[in-house]
Amino acid sequence: MNSKVLWAAGVAISLVLGIPAANAAELKVFVGGAMTETIEKIGAEFAKASGNKLDYVSDTTGSLQKRLQAGENADVIVVTAAGLDALQKENRIAPGTRTTLVRALIGVAMQPNGTAPDLSSPDSFKASLLKARSVSYVNPAAGGTSGTYFEGLLKRMGIYDQMKSKIVYRNQGSEVADAVAKRDAEIGISFIAELAPNKGVKIAGPLPDAIQNPADYVAGVTTVSTNIEAARAFIRAMTSPSGGAVFKAAGLTVLPSGH
Repeated sequence: MNSKVLWAAGVAISLVLGIPAANAAELKVFVGGAMTETIEKIGAEFAKASGNKLDYVSDTTGSLQKRLQAGENADVIVVTAAGLDALQKENRIAPGTRTTLVRALIGVAMQPNGTAPDLSSPDSFKASLLKARSVSYVNPAAGGTSGTYFEGLLKRMGIYDQMKSKIVYRNQGSEVADAVAKRDAEIGISFIAELAPNKGVKIAGPLPDAIQNPADYVAGVTTVSTNIEAARAFIRAMTSPSGGAVFKAAGLTVLPSGH
């Protein structure tokens, strides 16, 4: 992250928050894998400005839902809109705290010197998949949004049975990128924001528009939070101009914030 962006983030967040260090809180943040790197960057500046301490749990949306359902405590949660919908129905999100953040696209990671898959159309991508020696994506059993979608896509394309022996399952998108970097898989499919931080891979591009499955990520304060004001302040930091700059730098599309 550019040092000027981080400096601006610190200044802007300080203005947004107005929380003295004397009131510092310890916030536990549940964050979906596609958002982890960006949320941690925003959180670092938030912590400097507010004196609060942040503890992160990064996992799939499905797994984070299960953690809350099992009674694990968290103050802030950042997951897909569908995931937060489910939590709201269970009254696990404090009223008025749901906040729209960004839109993430699913993309393809490849080895830097490998042959790029043809992403010009669904048919060309299908042909590239059939030619690939192996493909990694998040195991749907782990509750991953991208993996669940992609495995369904293979079935709709009619090639799941042909691809089955080539699949290299992982539990998070960052692990998918790692599988490609370590040559355990020829290509990897996950949200670009999860794949791109791994310097051992190259992003071939997003899935073709016709088979793309954008995911909107949202934040909320949980009903079990004992630090509601600090949690709300952290969400305000995410939607500040400096927070938006961090998201944009990661290739995420900033959406109008709203409840």
